[in-house]
Amino acid sequence: MSKSLKRVMQHAEELGLKIDILKMDVPTTTAQQAAGEVNCHLNQIAKSIIFLGQTSNSPILFLTAGGNRVSPKKAAVIAGEQLGKADAALIRAQTGFAIGGVSPIGHLNPIRCFIDPTLLSFETVWAAAGTPHHLFSIACGTLVQATSGITADFCE
Repeated sequence: MSKSLKRVMQHAEELGLKIDILKMDVPTTTAQQAAGEVNCHLNQIAKSIIFLGQTSNSPILFLTAGGNRVSPKKAAVIAGEQLGKADAALIRAQTGFAIGGVSPIGHLNPIRCFIDPTLLSFETVWAAAGTPHHLFSIACGTLVQATSGITADFCE
């Protein structure tokens, strides 16, 4: 079992969450792949999009519904600072996850989180569990609590 997957499982346990992590036979690095594998609506996939705050020099997580795209302008307004690209090395160093497997929980370092309200239209959503081959389902309200996420409209 990978360190990333173990960290997600441990954090879920610390939060008192009972999540079932599914191992996929194929990588689920895109929302379309993930939705196809778990047979759910594309917007039930919680994509983890990370930007770098230009003033704070800190990564910021935007959990976005699978079919939506983050508007950099709206996201900057919500974050209260200009946003730049967070490259793969920064994402790995700050979260402990590789792109394509970034979980909303279990990060190496605390991260500010904003949540796309589209996700809240579903009772349950699916998210990466720290690897491109693992997903877990979670109730939307529980996801908001677990991430200390702020619901905001930051999509195009």
